[in-house]
Amino acid sequence: MTQAASNKVDVVSGAELPEVAIAERLADQTLALTVDALPAAVRARAEELLVDVVGLCVAARHTDYVKAVIAGVDAGGPCTAIGHSQTFSAEAAALINGTATHGEDFDDTFEGGPVHSSTVIAPAVLAAAERFGCDGRDVLAGFVAGVEILCRMSMVIPKAIHKSGFHPTAVLGAMAATLAVARTMKLNKQQTVDALGIAGSMASGIIEYLAEGAWTKRLHAGWAAQVGIQAARLGQQGFLGPRTVFEGTHGLFNGFAHATAGNYDVLTRDFGSDWYLSRITFKPYATGTMNQPYADCALRLAKQGFAAEDVADVLCETAEGYVHRLWDPLPSKHKPANAYAAKFSAPFNIAVAFVTGGAGLAAFTEETVRDPRILALAAKVKYVVDPNNPYPKAYTGHVRMTLKDGRVFEERQPHIRGGAQEPLTRAEIEDKFRRNCAFGGWSEAQGAAFLKAVPGLFTGTVNLTALRS
Repeated sequence: MTQAASNKVDVVSGAELPEVAIAERLADQTLALTVDALPAAVRARAEELLVDVVGLCVAARHTDYVKAVIAGVDAGGPCTAIGHSQTFSAEAAALINGTATHGEDFDDTFEGGPVHSSTVIAPAVLAAAERFGCDGRDVLAGFVAGVEILCRMSMVIPKAIHKSGFHPTAVLGAMAATLAVARTMKLNKQQTVDALGIAGSMASGIIEYLAEGAWTKRLHAGWAAQVGIQAARLGQQGFLGPRTVFEGTHGLFNGFAHATAGNYDVLTRDFGSDWYLSRITFKPYATGTMNQPYADCALRLAKQGFAAEDVADVLCETAEGYVHRLWDPLPSKHKPANAYAAKFSAPFNIAVAFVTGGAGLAAFTEETVRDPRILALAAKVKYVVDPNNPYPKAYTGHVRMTLKDGRVFEERQPHIRGGAQEPLTRAEIEDKFRRNCAFGGWSEAQGAAFLKAVPGLFTGTVNLTALRS
């Protein structure tokens, strides 16, 4: 059964409907993508993203929030929760792996949105592949398509979804994951369009976690991955979804960005030749994307030979788009409620990097958020909005420390390290993977075995049983 294509007027609003909807255009280009058409650099980027995802899953496997998700779903099924011996349904595995990947905010970021891409897409396509026995080449095509489209979706109306109180990774991730799973499972065009329409009613994710450091943001990536599988399965069975799910009067962007006018051409323009995923950032630090450049500044200042106790005050220039996530309300950012809230506090990030000399997983703990030296320095950090800040085209950092003796030390970071301007090498990405595996309790041999197996994961039937430990 298909929806009638002759009626081109919204029966509720009376608005004219497009002859070809955005969902239909996306389905056409996604389903047509083949592995043979992928440049070697794109395939290499897919492998790097997968390496990052698996390392992050291992790092988070013993955390309270991952344990809570596992306890909250039914065990049993053919699919792998990375780093765990139990197996699960496809939907549950996607939920667990997505939550684990995103849980420490150490996952990749596309700066333009911003959105976290592989943290949603990899759990979705891997679970679908295990459940339905999909070929590795289709998994690669689905993975690449989903990551690419998620990056592009974030550019339709940049910043608007965040400003409206929603998490773009959660909202747009559900749609991109649906496309990725549809390509992996080789759905047809109508099934894919319906699946996207269905996913629009499942997409969700508010950012109220910022208030007290609640865990819900951690769940967003896993939920979006789960939506991708469920929506694709429903679409495959003929369940109808609105084809104007993106641009419609009551569509996704109107609902979550409070606007329908946007740059929709970015979704399809030069698809297959201009790869947005090549500009994805691999985070060097285990904290929010916008905090990364501030951590760099603080770490450089820490090498100048003065102590935290010598600092009289700290002033940072920042972007207006950072304020509601990193800076306000300032008293709660000076003293985060818990280790997770600390990841979204610029004052704490600056202080912990300066005092401890790092901003990795060990920097964000219940011990560090109660450390009097760190909190004393964080309390001195204030901000001023720079109206010319280039965010979201670039993520910058600035820290100026004035000492009690009157001396002033200042550092600027013009871009986020690990991104297009200063990318991490494959060796650096693999080193991050090894450190994450060690943090999560994997042996060096387990990590090495996975790295050796990575190129073969996208050939033949996907087999993840080696990751069940």
